[in-house]
Amino acid sequence: MSKSSSRSHGYTTTSRDEPPVPEPTYAERVRTLISRAHMGTLSTLSAKHPDWPFGSMMPYGLDEKGRPTFLISTMAMHTHNLIRDGRSSLFVSQTDSGGDPLDASRVTLMGETTKVPDEQLHEVRDLYLKRYKNASYWVDFDDFSFYRMDIKDIYFVGGFGAMGWVTVEQYHDANVDPLADSAAGIIKHMNDDHTESLVLLAKHFTKVEAEESSMTSVDRLGMQVRIKANNEFYSRRIGFIREVTNTEECRKVIVEMVKQARG
Repeated sequence: MSKSSSRSHGYTTTSRDEPPVPEPTYAERVRTLISRAHMGTLSTLSAKHPDWPFGSMMPYGLDEKGRPTFLISTMAMHTHNLIRDGRSSLFVSQTDSGGDPLDASRVTLMGETTKVPDEQLHEVRDLYLKRYKNASYWVDFDDFSFYRMDIKDIYFVGGFGAMGWVTVEQYHDANVDPLADSAAGIIKHMNDDHTESLVLLAKHFTKVEAEESSMTSVDRLGMQVRIKANNEFYSRRIGFIREVTNTEECRKVIVEMVKQARG
């Protein structure tokens, strides 16, 4: 899903005295979140109670453009709803941030969800089974079919103070972050084994007198940390001293930054 074209990025402000910290664009953050997560809430319009939203927990796949795909049974209520009216939304939230769930990234994809045409089934099926190998046991049952959301608009919330609409074109053109597959492991490792280093990084790079600090997200340009200071909590962005493209580069950069903070 990653492209070879150059990446763009946005900025998050820290304070009046500090320069803005580079961060991935909202479109890239959405593409990465959708790629990393496997479960969301699919909201459809109820067939039994017209115009009322109906939410279902839903595993989803992704086609080559990043459009969500669903393998669903004709017996399911959401399938009845989609046959009547394809307008729907898929809500996906980051699950590994720790701390306050309102500080986690989340996104709502709005679109039209319809049955995948027969001529496109093979590709959708293969991509879905790569993501969910166990689905091979029921994928060929007569009462199961593939549906796909044609995205019309996207709304992203990246935590406190970070939110906005993302166009479909921006989403399709965005890259998945190169740390997407390893981010959860990096976060767990840092929070389990390097809490002292996270406090040092927070103090040095955010200028907050941190008593505690935990990593809530990480990407090619930096990390988000949750800081406790004077019985208050803060969410701050720490930019890497250089962009990384893999886990080993990320490890080296964090080690260098901790040495810099200690010095």
